[in-house]
Amino acid sequence: MAFISDKVESLPPYLFSEFQKKKEQLLAKGVDVIDLGIGAPDLPTPEFICQVLAEEVMHTENHRYSTYSGCREFKEAVAEFYLKRYRVSLDPDSEVLALIGSKEGIANLIQAVINPGDKVIVPDPGYPVYRNGVHLAGGESVSLLLDKENNYIPMYSSLTKKDALEAKLMFLNYPSNPTATVADISTYLEAITFCHDHQIVLANDAAYDLVTFGDHRAPSVLQVPDAKDYAVELGSLSKSFNMTGWRIGYVVGNRKIIKALSTLKSNIDTCQFIPIQKAAAAALRGDFSTVQENNMIYKHRMEKLYNALREVGISAAKPKGTIFIWAEVPDGYTSLEFANQLLDEVGLIVTPGTAFGTQGEGFIRITLSVSSKRLDEVISRLKQLNWKG
Repeated sequence: MAFISDKVESLPPYLFSEFQKKKEQLLAKGVDVIDLGIGAPDLPTPEFICQVLAEEVMHTENHRYSTYSGCREFKEAVAEFYLKRYRVSLDPDSEVLALIGSKEGIANLIQAVINPGDKVIVPDPGYPVYRNGVHLAGGESVSLLLDKENNYIPMYSSLTKKDALEAKLMFLNYPSNPTATVADISTYLEAITFCHDHQIVLANDAAYDLVTFGDHRAPSVLQVPDAKDYAVELGSLSKSFNMTGWRIGYVVGNRKIIKALSTLKSNIDTCQFIPIQKAAAAALRGDFSTVQENNMIYKHRMEKLYNALREVGISAAKPKGTIFIWAEVPDGYTSLEFANQLLDEVGLIVTPGTAFGTQGEGFIRITLSVSSKRLDEVISRLKQLNWKG
């Protein structure tokens, strides 16, 4: 008897797990492994958010189930955030939905929108959850090619006419994981125009919208006129407020899609713990000073590592956002070969670009989630590496 479903059995191997096994083996041998592979902030959640959680958890009325769509306070805070930051008006009741982190939202959104056999356009390279979520929903992923020469902005000309006409859903992600590319409003205008012309739902993953450097300010896809006719946008407090383990996010935009996702989720979960939602509301209603402080820390780390990579002969575009550097592997290596050498020879874990799609070959993703002192050690080890040739 087969106890496991075909769709789970046929999931592609999770590349990260192999590196974690090697990491454990090296740690057991006493090797000091530095993990630059996982995109999780090492900075603490701001104290004022923790204080709100501590206060709210003491109120017994908050120990009950949340409403399925999220508590009113959190949804109103999301709507206020969009109005203040993007000048986008949202109805908290019909155009905002609380998520148990945006990763959950992405997977369930796919289930709510497509039927088995439907096509979904996913960025390549892109966050693996898009493609895996399509697989679990019984859909077919169609790669939207992104490349260095086009600054990782979508190349709709790479899609066949048949795929463009048959696709039901498309994902975009800026600031981008893994490439750290940022987009301007013209990128979203082109995307909405494409979706209008082909009657496609657009899901914009804005998990890193507040993690930006210098004068770049990430726009929202909903700033494009009539975007809500076709688009939803997913947001997360994980990266901007260092709340990865809190599992709180949201989706906003097209009310039909929001309703469909809410209906699906009401049959799967009962939303996030109310005190966490209220703490998240306080975060979104704050002055964002802690966000700016965090961004300055990430910018300092980015500058240090970016300059060191150039010094040892590794090319990379200088990021304007996210907590990643997308770097080219040296000549003579595949992405996986170079990542393996970094781990085996100098105890550094990075993510091979192929974990994010075929277009990721020739690149590695490096996270900025270690202290400046640890980055000094990273740089020292990079200089010790025995290069091919």
